[in-house]
Amino acid sequence: MTSRVAAVTGTAMSCTAAGCAAALVAWNNLVLPAMDLGPRGRAAANAGFGVALAAATRAAGVSATELGWRGAGKGLRWGTASVVLPVAAYTVMLAVPPVRRRMAAGARRADHTEWVFVHIPFGTVLAEELLFRSVLYALTRRESRRWHRVLTSVAFGLWHVAPARHAGDSVPGTVALTALSGVVFDELRRRTGSVVAPMLLHLASNAGGAVAVGIATRLRTSERDARR
Repeated sequence: MTSRVAAVTGTAMSCTAAGCAAALVAWNNLVLPAMDLGPRGRAAANAGFGVALAAATRAAGVSATELGWRGAGKGLRWGTASVVLPVAAYTVMLAVPPVRRRMAAGARRADHTEWVFVHIPFGTVLAEELLFRSVLYALTRRESRRWHRVLTSVAFGLWHVAPARHAGDSVPGTVALTALSGVVFDELRRRTGSVVAPMLLHLASNAGGAVAVGIATRLRTSERDARR
Protein backbone atom coordinates (compact mmCIF):
# COMPACT_ATOMS: atom_id res chain seq x y z
CA MET A 1 0.00 0.00 0.00
CA THR A 2 2.82 2.42 0.88
CA SER A 3 4.49 1.97 -2.51
CA ARG A 4 1.25 2.73 -4.36
CA VAL A 5 0.66 5.86 -2.29
CA ALA A 6 4.22 7.00 -3.02
CA ALA A 7 3.84 6.30 -6.75
CA VAL A 8 0.62 8.28 -7.13
CA THR A 9 1.99 11.08 -4.93
CA GLY A 10 5.08 11.35 -7.10
CA THR A 11 2.98 11.41 -10.28
CA ALA A 12 0.75 14.16 -8.93
CA MET A 13 3.71 16.30 -7.91
CA SER A 14 5.47 15.98 -11.27
CA CYS A 15 2.48 17.19 -13.32
CA THR A 16 0.47 20.32 -13.89
CA ALA A 17 -2.65 21.05 -11.90
CA ALA A 18 -4.69 19.12 -14.49
CA GLY A 19 -2.32 16.18 -14.10
CA CYS A 20 -2.71 16.36 -10.34
CA ALA A 21 -6.50 16.36 -10.70
CA ALA A 22 -6.30 13.30 -12.96
CA ALA A 23 -4.06 11.54 -10.44
CA LEU A 24 -6.55 12.20 -7.64
CA VAL A 25 -9.46 10.87 -9.70
CA ALA A 26 -7.41 7.80 -10.62
CA TRP A 27 -6.49 7.19 -7.00
CA ASN A 28 -10.06 6.95 -5.73
CA ASN A 29 -11.54 5.20 -8.77
CA LEU A 30 -8.75 2.84 -9.84
CA VAL A 31 -5.87 2.54 -7.37
CA LEU A 32 -7.79 2.39 -4.09
CA PRO A 33 -10.42 -0.11 -5.33
CA ALA A 34 -7.63 -2.31 -6.73
CA MET A 35 -6.15 -2.58 -3.24
CA ASP A 36 -9.30 -4.45 -2.17
CA LEU A 37 -9.19 -3.05 1.37
CA GLY A 38 -11.88 -3.09 4.02
CA PRO A 39 -13.41 0.12 5.44
CA ARG A 40 -10.57 0.64 7.92
CA GLY A 41 -7.93 0.03 5.29
CA ARG A 42 -9.55 2.45 2.84
CA ALA A 43 -9.82 5.14 5.51
CA ALA A 44 -6.17 4.69 6.48
CA ALA A 45 -5.01 4.65 2.84
CA ASN A 46 -6.97 7.80 1.98
CA ALA A 47 -5.74 9.67 5.05
CA GLY A 48 -2.17 8.57 4.36
CA PHE A 49 -2.41 9.63 0.73
CA GLY A 50 -3.80 13.03 1.67
CA VAL A 51 -1.13 13.72 4.28
CA ALA A 52 1.67 12.42 2.03
CA LEU A 53 0.64 14.52 -0.97
CA ALA A 54 0.17 17.63 1.16
CA ALA A 55 3.61 17.16 2.73
CA ALA A 56 5.19 16.54 -0.68
CA THR A 57 3.53 19.66 -2.09
CA ARG A 58 4.81 21.76 0.78
CA ALA A 59 8.31 20.30 0.38
CA ALA A 60 8.17 21.12 -3.35
CA GLY A 61 7.92 24.82 -2.53
CA VAL A 62 4.21 25.57 -2.28
CA SER A 63 3.80 27.86 0.73
CA ALA A 64 1.71 27.12 3.79
CA THR A 65 -0.41 30.16 2.95
CA GLU A 66 -1.13 28.83 -0.54
CA LEU A 67 -2.09 25.50 0.97
CA GLY A 68 -4.54 27.13 3.37
CA TRP A 69 -2.59 26.28 6.50
CA ARG A 70 -2.66 29.85 7.82
CA GLY A 71 -5.56 31.90 9.14
CA ALA A 72 -7.01 29.03 11.14
CA GLY A 73 -8.88 31.47 13.39
CA LYS A 74 -10.89 32.96 10.54
CA GLY A 75 -11.42 29.50 9.09
CA LEU A 76 -12.70 28.27 12.44
CA ARG A 77 -15.17 31.16 12.74
CA TRP A 78 -16.54 30.78 9.22
CA GLY A 79 -16.56 26.99 9.47
CA THR A 80 -18.41 27.02 12.77
CA ALA A 81 -21.02 29.41 11.36
CA SER A 82 -21.48 27.27 8.23
CA VAL A 83 -22.12 24.15 10.33
CA VAL A 84 -25.51 25.63 11.28
CA LEU A 85 -26.89 24.93 7.79
CA PRO A 86 -26.47 21.13 7.62
CA VAL A 87 -27.40 20.73 11.29
CA ALA A 88 -30.62 22.67 10.73
CA ALA A 89 -31.35 20.70 7.57
CA TYR A 90 -30.94 17.33 9.27
CA THR A 91 -33.05 18.50 12.22
CA VAL A 92 -35.90 19.44 9.90
CA MET A 93 -35.58 16.14 8.01
CA LEU A 94 -35.83 14.16 11.24
CA ALA A 95 -38.91 16.14 12.25
CA VAL A 96 -40.82 15.15 9.11
CA PRO A 97 -42.07 11.53 9.52
CA PRO A 98 -42.05 10.49 5.81
CA VAL A 99 -38.54 11.85 5.35
CA ARG A 100 -37.36 10.30 8.60
CA ARG A 101 -38.74 6.90 7.58
CA ARG A 102 -36.97 7.12 4.25
CA MET A 103 -33.70 7.95 6.00
CA ALA A 104 -34.14 4.84 8.14
CA ALA A 105 -35.03 2.57 5.22
CA GLY A 106 -31.57 1.05 4.89
CA ALA A 107 -29.78 -1.20 7.32
CA ARG A 108 -27.69 0.51 9.99
CA ARG A 109 -23.96 -0.04 9.54
CA ALA A 110 -22.47 -2.45 12.05
CA ASP A 111 -19.50 -0.09 12.44
CA HIS A 112 -21.68 3.03 12.66
CA THR A 113 -19.85 4.61 15.62
CA GLU A 114 -16.43 3.99 14.10
CA TRP A 115 -17.72 5.29 10.79
CA VAL A 116 -18.84 8.57 12.37
CA PHE A 117 -15.81 9.18 14.58
CA VAL A 118 -12.97 7.67 12.53
CA HIS A 119 -13.74 6.86 8.91
CA ILE A 120 -15.55 10.10 8.06
CA PRO A 121 -13.26 12.56 9.93
CA PHE A 122 -9.98 11.03 8.76
CA GLY A 123 -10.61 8.80 5.76
CA THR A 124 -13.01 11.24 4.10
CA VAL A 125 -12.85 14.80 5.41
CA LEU A 126 -9.16 15.15 6.30
CA ALA A 127 -8.06 13.31 3.16
CA GLU A 128 -10.35 15.10 0.72
CA GLU A 129 -9.81 18.58 2.13
CA LEU A 130 -6.03 18.19 2.05
CA LEU A 131 -6.19 16.83 -1.49
CA PHE A 132 -8.74 19.22 -2.99
CA ARG A 133 -8.97 22.41 -0.92
CA SER A 134 -5.28 22.40 0.00
CA VAL A 135 -3.08 20.79 -2.69
CA LEU A 136 -5.20 20.98 -5.86
CA TYR A 137 -6.60 24.38 -4.89
CA ALA A 138 -3.08 25.78 -4.49
CA LEU A 139 -1.81 24.29 -7.76
CA THR A 140 -4.79 25.41 -9.82
CA ARG A 141 -4.67 28.93 -8.37
CA ARG A 142 -1.06 29.18 -9.49
CA GLU A 143 -2.01 28.28 -13.06
CA SER A 144 -5.36 30.01 -13.50
CA ARG A 145 -7.33 32.05 -11.01
CA ARG A 146 -10.19 32.18 -13.51
CA TRP A 147 -10.65 28.45 -14.10
CA HIS A 148 -9.31 26.92 -10.91
CA ARG A 149 -12.75 26.43 -9.34
CA VAL A 150 -14.03 24.56 -12.39
CA LEU A 151 -11.14 22.11 -12.33
CA THR A 152 -11.22 21.47 -8.58
CA SER A 153 -15.01 21.06 -8.50
CA VAL A 154 -15.16 18.74 -11.52
CA ALA A 155 -12.31 16.64 -10.12
CA PHE A 156 -14.08 16.46 -6.75
CA GLY A 157 -17.22 15.25 -8.47
CA LEU A 158 -15.37 12.61 -10.51
CA TRP A 159 -13.56 11.46 -7.36
CA HIS A 160 -16.91 10.01 -6.22
CA VAL A 161 -17.66 7.80 -9.26
CA ALA A 162 -16.44 4.51 -7.75
CA PRO A 163 -17.98 5.16 -4.32
CA ALA A 164 -21.34 5.91 -5.99
CA ARG A 165 -21.20 2.66 -7.95
CA HIS A 166 -20.25 0.72 -4.84
CA ALA A 167 -23.19 2.21 -2.92
CA GLY A 168 -25.63 1.66 -5.77
CA ASP A 169 -26.30 5.40 -6.10
CA SER A 170 -26.80 7.35 -9.31
CA VAL A 171 -23.34 8.14 -10.69
CA PRO A 172 -24.37 11.28 -12.65
CA GLY A 173 -26.39 12.51 -9.68
CA THR A 174 -23.56 11.88 -7.23
CA VAL A 175 -20.99 13.55 -9.47
CA ALA A 176 -23.20 16.61 -9.95
CA LEU A 177 -24.04 16.92 -6.25
CA THR A 178 -20.46 16.51 -5.06
CA ALA A 179 -19.15 18.89 -7.74
CA LEU A 180 -21.65 21.48 -6.49
CA SER A 181 -20.49 20.80 -2.94
CA GLY A 182 -16.96 21.37 -4.17
CA VAL A 183 -17.96 24.84 -5.38
CA VAL A 184 -19.26 25.68 -1.88
CA PHE A 185 -16.17 24.27 -0.17
CA ASP A 186 -13.90 26.18 -2.56
CA GLU A 187 -15.75 29.42 -1.84
CA LEU A 188 -15.24 28.95 1.90
CA ARG A 189 -11.58 28.26 1.23
CA ARG A 190 -11.29 31.43 -0.88
CA ARG A 191 -13.09 33.68 1.57
CA THR A 192 -11.14 32.54 4.62
CA GLY A 193 -7.78 31.59 3.13
CA SER A 194 -7.95 28.52 5.35
CA VAL A 195 -8.68 24.86 4.74
CA VAL A 196 -10.26 24.71 8.21
CA ALA A 197 -13.55 26.30 7.11
CA PRO A 198 -14.44 23.83 4.34
CA MET A 199 -13.17 21.01 6.53
CA LEU A 200 -15.68 21.86 9.27
CA LEU A 201 -18.59 22.19 6.83
CA HIS A 202 -17.61 18.93 5.14
CA LEU A 203 -17.43 17.17 8.52
CA ALA A 204 -20.81 18.52 9.60
CA SER A 205 -22.41 17.49 6.31
CA ASN A 206 -21.05 13.94 6.24
CA ALA A 207 -20.88 13.05 9.92
CA GLY A 208 -24.12 14.93 10.59
CA GLY A 209 -25.85 12.91 7.91
CA ALA A 210 -24.54 9.67 9.38
CA VAL A 211 -25.71 10.67 12.87
CA ALA A 212 -29.11 11.68 11.50
CA VAL A 213 -29.50 8.29 9.81
CA GLY A 214 -28.58 6.60 13.09
CA ILE A 215 -31.19 8.63 14.97
CA ALA A 216 -33.84 7.89 12.33
CA THR A 217 -33.07 4.18 12.53
CA ARG A 218 -33.39 4.17 16.32
CA LEU A 219 -36.68 6.07 16.19
CA ARG A 220 -38.02 3.56 13.66
CA THR A 221 -37.07 0.70 15.95
CA SER A 222 -38.73 2.43 18.91
CA GLU A 223 -41.90 3.01 16.92
CA ARG A 224 -42.05 -0.66 15.91
CA ASP A 225 -41.50 -1.80 19.48
CA ALA A 226 -44.27 0.52 20.69
CA ARG A 227 -46.77 -1.12 18.29
CA ARG A 228 -46.12 -4.61 19.65
